[in-house]
Amino acid sequence: MIVLILGCGRVGARLATALDSEGHDVRVIDQNVDAFQRLPLHFRGQILTGQGIDDEILTKAGIGEADVFAAVTNDDNTNIMASQVAKVIHHVPKVITRIYDPIREEAYHALGLETVCPTTLGAELIEHMLDQAAAPTSAQKELTHS
Repeated sequence: MIVLILGCGRVGARLATALDSEGHDVRVIDQNVDAFQRLPLHFRGQILTGQGIDDEILTKAGIGEADVFAAVTNDDNTNIMASQVAKVIHHVPKVITRIYDPIREEAYHALGLETVCPTTLGAELIEHMLDQAAAPTSAQKELTHS
C-alpha cells in the first residue's frame, strides 16, 4: 500500500514509522526539513521537503498512485485544503484529515472528508475516565449493601 503523509510532527512520524515497519511504501512531506529527524534511522520511506498543498510536491510524492493520504500537520487549513486536493483532484481512495477545531471537524466531516479531531477525542477520553472514577467499585458496592 502506498501511503502519503503530510506532516512529520509527532503523529506523522509515528504513523510513518509504524506503516514503514509493516512494509508499506510510505512517503512523508513536511515544510520543515528538521521535522524528519523524528523518523528513525532505519526508515525506508521517501521524504520530501515542501508545502503539502503544492501540486508539484504532491506529484513528486506520487499522489497519483497513493492508496492513502493522511494530512496530520498542526494547521487545520493546510490539512483541509490538502485533503480536498487529494480527494477531489487526485482521487486518492482513502483520505484522512486531522482537524483540531471540533466545529470545523463536524462541518468538513459532513461534507465528506474522513476526519479525526484530537480535541474531541481527548474530551471524550477524560469524560469516560471521570465516569469510571465516579462509578462505585464492586468492593464499595459490597460495603454499602452490608
